[in-house]
Amino acid sequence: MVSLLDCLKNIDIVILAGGQGTRIKNTLGNTPKLLAPIGNKFFLDLLISRLKYFGVQRVVLSLGYLAENILQYVNSNPPDGIEIITKVESSPLGTAGSIRFVRQQINTNPVLIMNGDSFFSADLCKFVHSFKAGSQKASILCSNVDDATRFGQLKISSDGKVQAFCEKNPKKTGPGIISTGIYLFSTAMLETICHMPGSSLEYDVFTKLPSCTLAAFIGEGIFIDIGTPEDFERAPELLAPFI
Repeated sequence: MVSLLDCLKNIDIVILAGGQGTRIKNTLGNTPKLLAPIGNKFFLDLLISRLKYFGVQRVVLSLGYLAENILQYVNSNPPDGIEIITKVESSPLGTAGSIRFVRQQINTNPVLIMNGDSFFSADLCKFVHSFKAGSQKASILCSNVDDATRFGQLKISSDGKVQAFCEKNPKKTGPGIISTGIYLFSTAMLETICHMPGSSLEYDVFTKLPSCTLAAFIGEGIFIDIGTPEDFERAPELLAPFI
């Protein structure tokens, strides 16, 4: 896939992949989610390929569970034109803890943070341009999904700010706006995270911020979280255009 886009050329990417993958452990066994096979590719390859499409040059992997497998693969198969920095947690730190853990490896303002078990084919350049145009401290890349039952949903104001985070509710079916686990954070937001307690970015940081602190950008494209056996099974067909 050839691209002339370079909106991520000067933006570091942090991929959070320290979790133990408990929801899908019976399916993957001793394989970390970044190395989950999707068709004839590993999930990490799909993420890197998609990021490369937008010009990325530097990626920080925050690792934990089965990190040695990922380190061996990355060292044996370094992607062309992309610098990969790896940091390994000695114990699970959670999403907020992982960001604090790799803070010193982040060199750019802003930085793009993403979960290592989800894929969203949205136009990241539109996300970046919106962030810069609004002089925002932090922004969440969101998706409007047909069935938001198993996700927490976001309540967004008319001017594109996050008003509230709604817990997932199995009884509330139907479409909704969800976070895709992809964020743009300014240096100021990173410092806020570093000075707040708690391990969870979603529950210990976001929900403690004043309403409308975070911007929301609704992207368009294919979204999948491979962290459940059901979604992992349908990933090869859904992500076929990117394999």
